[in-house]
Amino acid sequence: MNKVKENELKMWPSIVHARCPRCRVGKIYENPMYSLTGQKMLKKCPHCGMIYEREPGYFYAAMYVSYAFIVAELVSLSVGTSVLTGSTNPWLYTAVLLSVVAVLSPFNLRYSRVLLLHWFTPGLHYRPELSKHLPHQQ
Repeated sequence: MNKVKENELKMWPSIVHARCPRCRVGKIYENPMYSLTGQKMLKKCPHCGMIYEREPGYFYAAMYVSYAFIVAELVSLSVGTSVLTGSTNPWLYTAVLLSVVAVLSPFNLRYSRVLLLHWFTPGLHYRPELSKHLPHQQ
């Protein structure tokens, strides 16, 4: 069995809390997901200094991840609405699907970018030595 070393941080908590994929300590976003000021993404990791936007237009690729999220949400909601209500009224489905997708759009935006950084960026790997506190942060 492959044990995780003591100083290594696990991947899933860092994805859920939107942390840097390289050090898994620094935040990716300045403010909460549902905020009146919107979601402001930091330019670089406050802990290890990694620049999040790898190249100009890098986060356009997150649209594909977001598209997959929306398709999964719409299919699940359609099946759930059909099972729970048994209705064939298209206006019911339209109202349910559009309202839930509108509510989940901040989630889709945030986690499509986080997953793009953590999973779909070639050459970007976790470096456990960066998880330790840097001298200027103590």
